[in-house]
Amino acid sequence: MNDSASKSESVTRRDFLRVGGMGVVGLKLAEKARAMHPSHKPRNCILIQLAGGPSQLETFDPKPEAPREIRGPLRSIQTSIPSVSISESLPKIAERMDQMTLIRSLSHREAPIHETGLQLLHTGRLARGNIQYPSFGSVIKRIFGEEGESFAVLPGHLSGTGVNTWRGQGAGFLGTEFEPVIPIDLPEEREQIRASYGNHRSGKLLLQARQLVERGTRVVVVNLYDQLHGEISWDAHGQPPHSPTTMRDIVEKVCPQFDQAFAALIDDLRQRGLFDQTVVLACGEMGRTPVINPFGGRDHWTRAFSCIVAGDGIPRGQVVGATDATASEVIERPVQLPELTASLYHLLGVPRNTLLTLDDENEVPLIEAEPMPELVGEQVQSV
Repeated sequence: MNDSASKSESVTRRDFLRVGGMGVVGLKLAEKARAMHPSHKPRNCILIQLAGGPSQLETFDPKPEAPREIRGPLRSIQTSIPSVSISESLPKIAERMDQMTLIRSLSHREAPIHETGLQLLHTGRLARGNIQYPSFGSVIKRIFGEEGESFAVLPGHLSGTGVNTWRGQGAGFLGTEFEPVIPIDLPEEREQIRASYGNHRSGKLLLQARQLVERGTRVVVVNLYDQLHGEISWDAHGQPPHSPTTMRDIVEKVCPQFDQAFAALIDDLRQRGLFDQTVVLACGEMGRTPVINPFGGRDHWTRAFSCIVAGDGIPRGQVVGATDATASEVIERPVQLPELTASLYHLLGVPRNTLLTLDDENEVPLIEAEPMPELVGEQVQSV
């Protein structure tokens, strides 16, 4: 992890260490902007954390012409976007691909561990010393919290990711007041609705996410797997007991369950008039190695991976970026994870020049990345 970002911030490392433990923060420009734009319509966000890091080759960036040890066990199939194919493991998403944007060129060059990717996605930057930057959901709760319960995590915080450090899904130095809630009182649904999502973890969690958005929660983070060690997840190393998931598990269980649940969520949001009020992002914290390892899995890879985005204001039928013939390097339009975070802030109505104000009146940028023009349009100054 490098410290280059800290050079542009307006407080010293000593100031950060002193203030970080106090957790007293304000958001001056955001609150001013809100006062100036009272007619801005709030938007919702469902961030589906593909915990563990999905293989780009078995999901959204297959390479059917590559050797078997690279392309893996699956074929590619045509999507509803002409000339765009994804893995055959995701047929329902393939049918709905023209309703979303596919990003194939995510990457980061920090340490190839789960925790760095999680921090970059949820906070837009890496923790420094004792300073834990707040999740974007906690920032939204700080700004819009009086409009209802505005930030929830399902089914709970991530654990067992490998390194015992900040994972970016909480309030950080904003303080405990802005931590997400973990709901336990969601209503029952009709059997037909439950069946469409699937009688499995992914289905149940994405159905609960829709329920929360319908009830007024602005940001819902869904951890499809809340523990990576010793359980089946996207973390497909194929090395039990700690990392037991193999490519066979991905093919037979993980991908089909996600495919069913995500497709049902998109359909359900549309039928209830919520699709055009909600941004839905499904993203992992990393990708997987281009070559299958000797244990029948793929290991950590941060230099090229994919995600999908749909909903309010998101262009439909768009593909952003490309990778090389083995899905190992980005060769067109590289996208850093904090660009996604900055885009979510923009779409949810938080100006990109918002400052975090510390208790001694020093200020730091909320985020230093720019929103993606491909997601928010060229006029990013308009919020």
